[in-house]
Amino acid sequence: MKRLIDAFFNSVRAFRRLAGSEAAFQQELILLLIAVPVGWLLSSSWSGYALLIASILFLILVEVLNTGIEATCDAVSREFNIDIQLAKDCGSLAVLITIFLVASVWAFALVERLVGGPI
Repeated sequence: MKRLIDAFFNSVRAFRRLAGSEAAFQQELILLLIAVPVGWLLSSSWSGYALLIASILFLILVEVLNTGIEATCDAVSREFNIDIQLAKDCGSLAVLITIFLVASVWAFALVERLVGGPI
């Protein structure tokens, strides 16, 4: 049980640090706050709403992992290294792919709402 409590406090510390200093994380939290009511209005079912919100949470998850990769790379060396650049670029690509995923999920929901049924 102590391990779970410690993990919780470690997670809270990471959340506070990211929310206080990482612009991308801050923007994604704002996006989540906007998505909660807008997703409710846009979705046609509980499962659709869950998918809309889960897509934003997945984006935040990938951003957190990308930030962890960048922090690890910076801790290893701040000098240019082609392998470190690749690691950071791959993390950035993962975020970009996730943004496309989120945009697709929300676009399908919007089209479904406008058309009036499943597409």
